[in-house]
Amino acid sequence: MDLDVLNMFVIAGGTLAIPILAFVASFLLWPSALIRIYYWYWRRALGMQVRYANYDDYQFCYSYRGRPGYRPSILMLHGFSAHKDMWLSIVKFLPKNLHLVCVDMPGHEGTTRSDLDDYSITGQAKRIHQFVECIKLNRRPFHLVGTSMGGNVAGVYAAQYPEDICSLTLICPAGLPSTTDSKFIKQLRELQESKRIDRIPLIPSTPEEMADMLKLCSYVRFKVPQQILQGLVDVRIPHNEFYRKLFLEIVDEKSRHSLHENMSKIKAPTQVIWGKQDQVLDVSGASILASAIPNCHVYILENCGHSVVVERPRKTANLILEFLALLHSIDNNKKQA
Repeated sequence: MDLDVLNMFVIAGGTLAIPILAFVASFLLWPSALIRIYYWYWRRALGMQVRYANYDDYQFCYSYRGRPGYRPSILMLHGFSAHKDMWLSIVKFLPKNLHLVCVDMPGHEGTTRSDLDDYSITGQAKRIHQFVECIKLNRRPFHLVGTSMGGNVAGVYAAQYPEDICSLTLICPAGLPSTTDSKFIKQLRELQESKRIDRIPLIPSTPEEMADMLKLCSYVRFKVPQQILQGLVDVRIPHNEFYRKLFLEIVDEKSRHSLHENMSKIKAPTQVIWGKQDQVLDVSGASILASAIPNCHVYILENCGHSVVVERPRKTANLILEFLALLHSIDNNKKQA
């Protein structure tokens, strides 16, 4: 073989080997870095842009796509210990001309974390209202979506700031009493009795505990490599002390049943989506909301757990779009009548 050709192959092989080796090294040595890169890549691919908004000395971090138009903007509130990027799986199935806003909840990811802040559900709702005013999202009523803890906050927000909201989607929301204890509630009771409340199942600190949390939150069994589990834990560990403080705040008497205490004040058309096999928050909560909120549309997803956003993103996106289309049709009929 000609020496120049051989040198060309060596150089080409070396050029390809460098990123491949870098990827393998990252996967083995710094899996948490790969997870951050993953979210960065999907934000870019889906056209989501990250911005910051300030209210006095408080900073909110959020991502958005599109601009306000004739259809309502959509604000999405994530759950406990998550972040704005958890919505990317749903954003993938939403039209690009919809104005979407995904905010990091108080104390999470890029939003200010302060020991002096009020992390009760009512306190978080007030902070989200400040964010809405900062970016002037409430120039026109918007559609509010919340899941789990974010669902609790979204429901309280809709009750306390009704003029901001045109409609509401609650996905497996917290903040409701239940006649049936979920697996998670049973685990909490056992931990309380054994005085091991520091071992909260939703706050993993080892790959094994992370795997257990994923099983608790999902009906679908995802096969997650050990290195990815380690990366997920590495990303969370620096924040676990805050998560424990926040968890104790939202299960305290002040917040535990916040949605239940406010649901009769919700006047906006409401959609409830719940996984039938939810092991964190029992699906019976859906009927409680349906009996208290007028114009409440309930959808129970078969073979789905608490992580509806991850397990059934396409279905969830379609349900939200169908709900908004239905409300738009009703509004048009009223105008024509």
